[in-house]
Formats: sequence, C-alpha cells, structure tokens
Amino acid sequence: MSLPAATQARVFWRCLFIQAAWNRRGMQNLGFAFAIDPALRRIYLDPAAREEALRRHLGVFNCHPFMAAAILGGAIHHEERVAAGEEPGAAPAQYKAALQGPLAAVGDGFFWTALRPFVGAAAVVGALTVGWLPVVAALLVYNGIALALRWHLFQAGYRLGDGVVGAIARLSLPRQADRLRFAATALCGAAAGLLLLAAWRSGRPALHGLSTAAAASVAVGAGVSWLALSRGAPLLPLAYAAIAVAVVAAVILGGHLVGGA
Repeated sequence: MSLPAATQARVFWRCLFIQAAWNRRGMQNLGFAFAIDPALRRIYLDPAAREEALRRHLGVFNCHPFMAAAILGGAIHHEERVAAGEEPGAAPAQYKAALQGPLAAVGDGFFWTALRPFVGAAAVVGALTVGWLPVVAALLVYNGIALALRWHLFQAGYRLGDGVVGAIARLSLPRQADRLRFAATALCGAAAGLLLLAAWRSGRPALHGLSTAAAASVAVGAGVSWLALSRGAPLLPLAYAAIAVAVVAAVILGGHLVGGA
C-alpha cells in the first residue's frame, strides 16, 4: 500500500458523493472517476498514462453507493499493479464489472431493506415512549454504522484487491440483514401497540372504537395476506396494498390523536 494516508482520505471523502453526478449514460461513472482521480494522480506521473487510466473509469458503473467503496479501493489496488507492469490495463475495469452487480445486491439487502427499516422502527418506538431524542440518536447510529462500514470496505478493497470478496463474506451481511428485518418487524408491532394504547388512554370513546377497528383491520389484513400468499399471489402487489392501507390508517388515527391533544 503505497498511497499516502492523506490521498486515501481524499479519495474516500469524494466517494461519499459518488451519486452526485448520476446520469443515464454512465450512471455512477462520473462520481467514480472523480473519486479515484486523486489516487491516479499519485500513481501515474505521466499525464498521458494518467489520462488513459482515468478514461478506463468513465465506462458504465452502477452499484450500491455504500458498497461501491470496496470497489473503489480495489480499483486503486489494481491500478497500482497496472502501473507496476504486473497486470494488463483492462484489469481494473474487469474487477469493477465483476463486483458491481453482486455488491449492489448485498448493499440493497442490508442497508435499504434491513438496517434502515430497523433503525427507523426503533426511532418510532423511542419517539412514542420518551420523545424526540431517540430520533436524533437513530440518525446518528445509522449514519455512523454506514460511514464506518464504508471506510472498512474501502480499506479492505485497497489492501486485498480481489480478496475483498472474502472479507465481505466474513461480515455475513445477508445473515445480519435477516436478523434486522425480524427485529424491525417486532418493533413495528410494538409501535402499533403503543399507538393503540395511546388511543385507549385518551379517554375518548370515539378513539376507543377507532383503535379497536384498527386492530381488527390489522388482524383481518394479516389473515387475508397469508391466505393470498399461500395460494400463490405475487408478493409485491400485496406489499404495496398493505403499505397503502397502513398509511391511510396511520394518518386517520394520528390525526385523531393530534387533534385531541
């Protein structure tokens, strides 16, 4: 690892904005090229060689923005080997093409459908019990985890090159995602229970009836959804329908709670 720490930090900082120049033609290519440019300036002293290397990273690139840090570090690893004559010039582009799809799937599954819903559900439960401070804490926790993991992936990619695949596998992100989804489901149930409890404690008969109707609707909806899925109904339309019903119910119940506060 010959890249100075200051240059690594500069590359990583730029990596945080990899989607700032997203475009239909190359997707994240401009952001990736902008991020890796400080490293290329240290690796290639010849302007012509540096321009050729930069052009390699203007091809189509699209990955989960957090997981892209691993590919960025690995691309620098391969560029150093290209500059040393140990690999052909096509190696960095081949590395990116091989990993961007699989790492996008891993990142989507862990961050978008597991960690973010879990932290959001925890923030809701916290807000319903102690106030607004858990919401701020949730934001800090989520972004802290994301930032630390991005830095770890960037460093692993730079150190290991192709070996970053094994390093990511050891993190067991899909397994952790399953656990987070289960916990998020439990927290959502707790949040719903807290809302119904608040309605009962309000002392207003109208809200008593509304909360009872909401609980009954949830039970009926869960039963209908299970029956539909067991008979082969597609999951996505059912999920969208459930979300729509939940949003409407939350708005109605929340409006009554706030209106009577």
